Amino acid sequence: MRHFLNPLDFSVEELSEVLDLAEEIRRDPERFAHVADGKKLATLFYEPSTRTRLSFEAAMLNLGGRTLGFPSSDVSSAAKGESVADTIRVISCYADIAAMRHPKEGAPYVAAQFSGIPVINAGDGGHQHPTQTLTDLLTIRSLKGRLGNMTIGLCGDLKFGRTVHSLINALSRYEGIRFVLISPEVLRVPTYVIQDVLEARQIPYRETTDLEASLPELDILYMTRVQRERFFSEDEYLRLKDSYILDTAKMALAPQDMYVLHPLPRVNEISVEVDKDPRAKYFYQVQCGVYARMALIMTLLGLKRPDKEV
Repeated sequence: MRHFLNPLDFSVEELSEVLDLAEEIRRDPERFAHVADGKKLATLFYEPSTRTRLSFEAAMLNLGGRTLGFPSSDVSSAAKGESVADTIRVISCYADIAAMRHPKEGAPYVAAQFSGIPVINAGDGGHQHPTQTLTDLLTIRSLKGRLGNMTIGLCGDLKFGRTVHSLINALSRYEGIRFVLISPEVLRVPTYVIQDVLEARQIPYRETTDLEASLPELDILYMTRVQRERFFSEDEYLRLKDSYILDTAKMALAPQDMYVLHPLPRVNEISVEVDKDPRAKYFYQVQCGVYARMALIMTLLGLKRPDKEV
């Protein structure tokens, strides 16, 4: 039994296999409509989510399986004081696989130690968000035809952004990757990510506060919101929330083959006028998330590809 708690849980070769499967599903989703018949996915979400929870549920339903779970901690036994360990022991009696989101870093790792079923980390605090990374890798590969030899701009909240931390970890394993880290000084990438990932692997990177000057050199721009829920001070959040706003004027500075991604939800860091630009791919990215999670569920449950119709 395997879990998916960190993008590094799978080797580059294993990730490639999952992405190949996801691409196969994207091209012909109907062929996979019954591969998970009789299987159940539990979505254990201890903090609010729209895209990730519904994406997991859509993925399982698209595979022919069923879903159960809770959308927030206040409607689960966590409100009564039940531990993560006990919750996953119980859920293991009901479901075949579980996706967990939790505000505390490391909670899915605790769950995996006590679980009788595969556990997928659907986001733990400001730490990791590996299935968003799987989604991002699928989207980038689909758009650019590769996962190496490119310059990735990461912009916004790089301190608390778990999607950013996971993506840096994953992309750092591919050749020819370079990062431009664009953020306010107080929201820079954590030191441990810089030291343990970028510098340890000798990955070229540049830290800057200037989005406009960075745009011409990028292959991918990955925008993120400043996350109100991660701040202890409302005043500090209000001061930083509009640090970067991508609009059509800024997009004019970018190459014609630079694509814009965003894990969503956005607040105002991407103007709605950018939605009409063919380089804006964040809603396509959402659709890729369903295929990526379908492929991951199949992989962790050991479900076979259906035979192609002759």
